[in-house]
Order: sequence, then C-alpha cells, then structure tokens
Amino acid sequence: MIRQLRFILLLLFLATGVQAQKKDSTRTPPPIRTIEVENVDVLPTANTKGWLLLDKDIQTELDGAVQNLYNFKYDKAEKQFRSLRRRYPEHPMPYFLLGLSTWWKIVPTNVQTKQYDKLFFAYMDTAITYGEKLYKADKKNYEACFFLSAAYGFDARLNAERANWRKATVSSRRALEYLEKSKEANGLSPEFLFGQALFNYYAVWISEEYPLLRPVLLFFPKGNRELGLQQLKNVADNGFYTGIEAKFFLMRILNNEENKPAASMPVARFLASNYPDNGYFQRFYSLLCFNEGDFRECERISRDILDKLNRGMPGYEGISGRYATYFLGWLMQNKYKDLEKAQDYYQRCIVFAESTDETSGGFYVYANFNLARIAAKTPDVAAARRYYEVVRDKADHKSEQYREAKAYLKKNKI
Repeated sequence: MIRQLRFILLLLFLATGVQAQKKDSTRTPPPIRTIEVENVDVLPTANTKGWLLLDKDIQTELDGAVQNLYNFKYDKAEKQFRSLRRRYPEHPMPYFLLGLSTWWKIVPTNVQTKQYDKLFFAYMDTAITYGEKLYKADKKNYEACFFLSAAYGFDARLNAERANWRKATVSSRRALEYLEKSKEANGLSPEFLFGQALFNYYAVWISEEYPLLRPVLLFFPKGNRELGLQQLKNVADNGFYTGIEAKFFLMRILNNEENKPAASMPVARFLASNYPDNGYFQRFYSLLCFNEGDFRECERISRDILDKLNRGMPGYEGISGRYATYFLGWLMQNKYKDLEKAQDYYQRCIVFAESTDETSGGFYVYANFNLARIAAKTPDVAAARRYYEVVRDKADHKSEQYREAKAYLKKNKI
C-alpha cells in the first residue's frame, strides 16, 4: 500500500510539501494556483515548427524504436534514440526517451533495483535542462512544457520510491506547473492529455478511497474521474509516444482501482500479445487469466515466462518467476492432480519470493499454505507444521489461511 500511495499521489500529495511518510502533521499545506485540467481542445497560438513531438517523419522513424522499447529490446530502441540525439543534441526528446527506456528496466523489478537510478536521473535531468532552455526562449513552446512535465514527473516518481522526499516534492510541484501550461495544447495531439488524464482520475479516486486526505486535496484543482478515464482511453487509442503508457495505466486502473477485471482483460491481452517479451505485461495478463478462470491461457503464459526467465531474457526475473510458478503449482494441484509437480512449483515460488524479498503475503503465503495442506494429507506432520508456521506468521490474522494454520498447529503439537 505504501508503494501504491507513493506511486499514485505523486503529483497530488507531494506537491503540497506534505511528506507522505508522516501520518499526521499540523502543518497547513500552502495553496497553489487553481489549475483547470479539463479536456478542452484548445488550438493554441503557438509556432509548432520544429516540434519533434508532432513531426510525422520522426514518428515513422521511431515507430520501431517505441515497439522495441516496450518489447524489452532495449539495445535496439536505444540505438535509434541515440541516433535522434546525434541530430538533435539540444532537444529534450531523445534524452527523455532514453530515460524512459531506462525506467522500463526498473519496472519489472517492482521498482526495487537501484542499479539504473543514476543513469535514469541523468537522462531526466538532461531532458529538463534542454526543455527549460526551449521554454525560456519561447513561453508558448508547449512541446517543451510536455517534456518538462513528463521528465519532472518521472523524476519525482522514482525519488518518491526511494524516499527522497525533498527531491520528490520539488519535482512533483514543477511537473504540475508545466502540466498546467501544456494543457493549452490539448487540441494539437493526444500526447498532451496523458498527464491530465491521470490527474483527473486520481484526484477524485484518492478523495473517495482515502477520506482522511480530503482536507489536503482542497488545495488542489478538482478532478473528474469519468473524464480522466475517457481521456486515458483517448490517449491509449491515439497516442504515439504515450499510447502504451496510457494502456499500461488503463489496464491497472480498470483492474485494481475500478475492480473491473473483465474490462481490463482486452487491454492486458493486447499488451501481452503485441509485446510478448515484456515480462511485466505477461505476468499481469497471466494474473488476469488466472483470476478470470482462463486456465489454459494462464498456463501457456506462465510456461512462456519461465522459459524466458531460464534463458536470461531482459526483464524476466524473480517477480515474474514467482507469478508463473504459483499459477503452475495451483494448476498442477487442482487441475491435473499432480501433487509432486505442484509441490515443486510451490517450492520454487517460495524461493523466488525470498530472493526478491516479497514474503509479507500474497503468493508466498498461498504457496506455503498449499504446501501445508498437501503435506497434511500425506500425512507429513513435520512438513505441514513447517509450512503452517510460515502461514501463521505471515498471513492476515482475519484470513482463512491464518485460522486454519493456528488450528492445525494447536491440534498437532510436537
């Protein structure tokens, strides 16, 4: 939940100067200017000549690079981005794209790995430097505003994950300021709607889901949840540079926040099918298939994930392995009735979870729980106790798993 809040409240909560790790504070957040983040298709009075963001030839040139980026073919994508940098060494776009490619090396680890942090921040800092230079030369350069808002936003996002609250606060405030400026270019391209779509949606969602934050949100512009989703779908369908990012958020929002997995499924299927080497898209799709009962597809994707992980493909690591081995263990246990294979997959799931320090719940608890049940039926009391002890220590005390573990351990004392 802490990671989710850092991730979601970025442009909202941190921009007030209130630090997210403090549950209570007597400080009154300073008011900020009213920002109308509406879906207003304004045709700005701006000279768009030289804007790479709107250049169709550049889009044609970079189409393969964008596809490679989200398919985790980082080297191929970055080769084209560096080519763009050689021709436009003082434009923020190539540096932002190189930073985005670096970001997607961090994402599959649930933003845990820090090995790419310095490179990521360097690219975003450079994009900001050249973006500010363009904006100072022309206050109606909304392309510069777009890249400044995006680069500051990503910078704040990772700083928040790393608990660098001061830096996250400064960057998120600046991202919000440039988001306000860039909204004037809504009518030029769906790219400009991306940040506003997220703002509109989460400004309302946060107020509804976290009532205690409502006093803080009074200092922010009002959002529009339905409009935010509409804008996000627009960007997902029509955006070139932001289209896949919009689909990524849309997939997560529909499943996680809207609790509409059936609506999320087509988006997840599209991403997993069109970017089959993206471990994050694959594991999210496999999760939806599992939850929705499409076990054949879940098994296919899970086996593919393990195959790519074993081959050492980029973006495939312990977290993806944890997903795949749990699903396969469950299928072996419940569909194929092969308890030996089920035990093997569950044990591998536990190893993956421990290797990534994801042992506070979820698949880790369920893998131990299912292993305990299998052992109890064997019967192997010692093994069952060992697994149930983990469940007792890690599971939610209100859960069925916790109650069953407590009862078994009480009944089968050593």
